[in-house]
Amino acid sequence: MSARLAAEHLYKVFGPEPDQAVQRLEQGADREELRAEGVTAAVIDASFAVEPGEIFVVMGLSGSGKSTLLRMLNGLLEPTSGQVSFDGQDLTALTASQLREVRAHKISMVFQHFALFPHRSVRANAAYGLEVQGVPRAERERRADEALELCGLAGWEDSWPDELSGGMQQRVGLARALATDADLLLMDESFSALDPLIRRDMQDQLLELQKTLRKTIVFITHDLNEAMRLGDRIAVMRDGRVVQTGTAEDILLRPADDYVASFTQDVDRARVLTAGAVMDTDVRGDEADCGCETATPGTPFTELCAISARLSHPVAVVDDQGRLVGVVPRQRLVGFVGDEEGGPEPCDNRRDQGGKKVTAHA
Repeated sequence: MSARLAAEHLYKVFGPEPDQAVQRLEQGADREELRAEGVTAAVIDASFAVEPGEIFVVMGLSGSGKSTLLRMLNGLLEPTSGQVSFDGQDLTALTASQLREVRAHKISMVFQHFALFPHRSVRANAAYGLEVQGVPRAERERRADEALELCGLAGWEDSWPDELSGGMQQRVGLARALATDADLLLMDESFSALDPLIRRDMQDQLLELQKTLRKTIVFITHDLNEAMRLGDRIAVMRDGRVVQTGTAEDILLRPADDYVASFTQDVDRARVLTAGAVMDTDVRGDEADCGCETATPGTPFTELCAISARLSHPVAVVDDQGRLVGVVPRQRLVGFVGDEEGGPEPCDNRRDQGGKKVTAHA
């Protein structure tokens, strides 16, 4: 599968002689060294690829360069060096009018602070992108109403933005992006202005929509828990550089450096990890001979712990055909959740050599 969106060696430098600054960075110059000279290296040598239908999260602290990076992806900022391609088209080679056409039809953006027009109705706000495209009024209102319904705002079409809560206003912003049927959604800290409960509701809404729409999404956040919850893959940025790219499990279990490891210290691992991430694949087939209860690679960590608590031996992890692909020893779970006193009674269910379950009777 070819990438839908690709960034190759992107640099963005603000200040005098930016091209020279890029050369110095390529030769090993330090970001702080340039800053002392009045030059800001916002993004340094960023490369990644986003697959079709993927939620790709870019996370980092304030000043890490993530929002600057996002604005280069749709041409709002021109890279000092490097290339952005979408569906094989080099966006950095397009003229200003060609870029506007791409942004009008192929790429939509959802902002942090809603960016709604106060003098337009909810329907008119949701239809704005279609209006820019030149879609006739009847069709754009129909498509806007469909997007609002998807976002849980049916019945609010004729309301004004100031009549809506913050979470509802953000849903209008999301509906506006969806109404254009753009192939790529760019979401810049889109939920960070919301209170925690509404923020989680919006995360749920996005994940639910993604099950059916399968959009390609780049989501910017400074919250690692949000990144872990939403991202199929995550790019962690620090001081303008992408320091690690991987799944949530990759970042939790195999941090690239101490900086990434420090980020993950307070993450609730039980909400992220699965049996497939923690299982031991070096198995002979007889380590977990109980046939009464097994897990699959996708079994959530909390459920895996519950299974382990009922067994006196490692949990067997099996694939869709029931074949053993790994085991999870109890001690491997203890490091995450701690041990309990005592333990389960020995299990009397065993598998014979043919794989059939045999039950011992008193």
